[in-house]
Amino acid sequence: MSDPKIFIFAEPDGAAECNEKLEKYGCNLTIGEADWHTPQGNNEEEMIGLASDAEALLGTSIRSSPITRKIMEANPNLRIVAKCTVGTDDIDVEAATELGILVTHAPTESNCYGVAEGTVAFILASVKKLSQRDAQVKGGKWRDASLMGTYLGRRTTDDYPGITLGIIGLGRIGARVAQLFAPWRMRIIACDPYISDERFIRNGVEKVDLDTLLAESDVVTVHCINNKETANLMNAARFAKMKPTAVFVNTSRGGNVDEDALAAALKNDTIAFAAIDAFKDEPLLADSPLRSLGDKIMMSPHMVSSNQASGLGPGYKWASDAVIQALAGQVPNNVFNPEVIERWKERFGDRSVLTVNEPPPDHPGYGPPNP
Repeated sequence: MSDPKIFIFAEPDGAAECNEKLEKYGCNLTIGEADWHTPQGNNEEEMIGLASDAEALLGTSIRSSPITRKIMEANPNLRIVAKCTVGTDDIDVEAATELGILVTHAPTESNCYGVAEGTVAFILASVKKLSQRDAQVKGGKWRDASLMGTYLGRRTTDDYPGITLGIIGLGRIGARVAQLFAPWRMRIIACDPYISDERFIRNGVEKVDLDTLLAESDVVTVHCINNKETANLMNAARFAKMKPTAVFVNTSRGGNVDEDALAAALKNDTIAFAAIDAFKDEPLLADSPLRSLGDKIMMSPHMVSSNQASGLGPGYKWASDAVIQALAGQVPNNVFNPEVIERWKERFGDRSVLTVNEPPPDHPGYGPPNP
């Protein structure tokens, strides 16, 4: 039996320890180019060559050269595509499922909760107009009535009702945002057709449809995955349904937002402000219309989950452990396409290709979405 091959298509920082662990299990690692996860043109054919005969694909987000059907079809013994991030929009999950391949992701607390905390920071900075006030003082000016902030929570001393926060997507991140804002005594509403009513109740969130959320929210924040259903979910028609005083926040995936429509909505005062961390093309293109909106937008270079003692390290451990489990013929806990599991078991279940006689690592607790 030859050593099983793993193609690491986009290696995150700090991967050495996990890579050494994979090698101790007898795995042969092939590591892709460092710049593949930035827009450098299509590298599909080169990736097909490097991934040839691999039993596993592993890595972080890869924007310019996603894991396509052709890449997976070139590897008849491919068992798993393992991501160390929450999102899987750079993998053709539908093709993987048709081909009988597991796709795993890594919604660790360090990642998911980091995004939630960053979202809260974005919202607070937006409604309190912190960046505009900072620019005012640095520009030699002082107080300006247009820089009046917004009080978030309801008050009993003067019957102030507070603002309404609308959350699109009540998964791990959306629910955590609701939890973090619960003490502020705002009205929190959410739209998610794939989440049970019990989860809304448990998080103190009112369930509404998308049109109601857009019409009634003072802040709209997006926390859904990017797929065919959510591509350009926020478009011109939906921005037009929002309040002209509303703030829009996106810390999910750039593909969920029509950026031209967002730029037009801000320029035409259809909405008041936006805070954006994820973009369709990354790094943000030099000619993006979002760059010319001045103090109507706050932007971050897709770093909302980048925090000390956080980042992708824990996710890479999850992903590499998932690879070891799959190569040992076991199903990891963090499968993104669970509908493929039974077919996968027929193909690979209990059939190990590891050359080291050692049990696979226990996988970290995954479980259902955090309440």
